Amino acid sequence: MSSSPERRVSRREFDALFAEVRTWGRWTPADRGAWNRVTPDHVRRAAALVRSGAAVPLGLPWDTRPGPDNRRPALHHMTDLGDVEAPEPATYKDFLAVDYHGKAVSHLDALSHVAYEGRLYEGRPAREAIGAGGARFGTVAALGPLVTKGVLLDLPAVLGVDWLEPGQAVHARDVLAAERALGVTIDEGCAVLLRSGRFRRSRELGPWDSDAASAGFHVDAVPLLAERAVALLGGDGDSDLRPSPVEGVHSPVHALAVAAMGVPLLDNLDLEALSAACAEAGRHEFMIVVAPLNVPGGTGSPVNPVAIL
Repeated sequence: MSSSPERRVSRREFDALFAEVRTWGRWTPADRGAWNRVTPDHVRRAAALVRSGAAVPLGLPWDTRPGPDNRRPALHHMTDLGDVEAPEPATYKDFLAVDYHGKAVSHLDALSHVAYEGRLYEGRPAREAIGAGGARFGTVAALGPLVTKGVLLDLPAVLGVDWLEPGQAVHARDVLAAERALGVTIDEGCAVLLRSGRFRRSRELGPWDSDAASAGFHVDAVPLLAERAVALLGGDGDSDLRPSPVEGVHSPVHALAVAAMGVPLLDNLDLEALSAACAEAGRHEFMIVVAPLNVPGGTGSPVNPVAIL
């Protein structure tokens, strides 16, 4: 693993990779994509991983403060201070709103979130499937909840460092090395979470513009993840290496995972507590529960996944 500039990947090479990992036409219903891989047997096997019963939430706090990594802060204000109803009992109400696709909110990307060359997963033309009223294909409502085996690829723990530096790539060889070092196996239907140590770095050194530079998967890791038949990919970034190594494609892992493979993404998870819990337990496999909001037409959802060890 190196933080030196990565070899540029041409669009022609990227298009060949897109065709290699594409799973169009494989599942019904198509707009659940790779979540169709997760059967009741997968859920039962995931439940068998629960030993201590420790539940670790992975969502970030609701962030209403602007910053270099939060250009569109979430909204939170009170709408009732217990002074508008008849006495007893007093009630207090608040309002929440967020433009959640970005770097500051833990969220799930559904299959309607990403199009490559104008086409969503399954080759659906994005202009036909998505309009002002939302998406008609690949919605977060179509996904529903997911319960499966989770695997934490804790790269800083493997390398003996506090964090990966922004711009540091995770290659296929690094994924294989992490499996060996952590004693885990990425297999069919599982959720793979990549810890780069982003939030530890941010808390110690201060936030930065992670759109400009962030650690993440190099595109050469994607065929391995496709071969292992993962159902979900996520991390404490947005899975993509930035700056992108692919000419003219700013989020190549998004394009490959969502639009080609039908694999939803979990972005901006706080994996620090999970890293500590896995180290204490001596294992990096667990049950993960992902329950997005049921938003008809939604391209994703804020979410607070839970890992249970």
